[in-house]
Amino acid sequence: MPRPRKRSRREITKVPRSEAMLPEFDRRAGPEGLVTRRQLRERGLSPGGHGPVAVLRCKACAYRPGQACTHPTRAWLYSVELARPKRVPTLAQEWALDRAMAARSTCPQCRRRYYFCLPLRTQGCCDPCARGYEPSPGTYCASTAPVTHRLAA
Repeated sequence: MPRPRKRSRREITKVPRSEAMLPEFDRRAGPEGLVTRRQLRERGLSPGGHGPVAVLRCKACAYRPGQACTHPTRAWLYSVELARPKRVPTLAQEWALDRAMAARSTCPQCRRRYYFCLPLRTQGCCDPCARGYEPSPGTYCASTAPVTHRLAA
């Protein structure tokens, strides 16, 4: 019978809050004008090449007000004033992305374009071609004619 393993404790690095490089704010206590990346994305903005200006402390660090948050669940806060509008891809860029996705989602044997990427490296074709059954109509594009434009823009 194998012996149970000893669980090793993870080393906790205690950094005083005064030595932290960026100012830290607790949850729901951040100042106006500082938002996370997700909130920037919802507003149609990007950080614009600027780094974070503050740290949003994780939930567990609310009980340790004297220590800096070093957990991976902390969030970076960005300034809304420094943020720029998100770049919009050109029609040529979207066309190139559509061709790349078409190459990943089109079966080389039956020429059907599926709504998901196929295992072409490992299997070489779609699952119905490899196993010999008819695919359900909701999984691939119904038209067999070559698509000229299926872009979002």
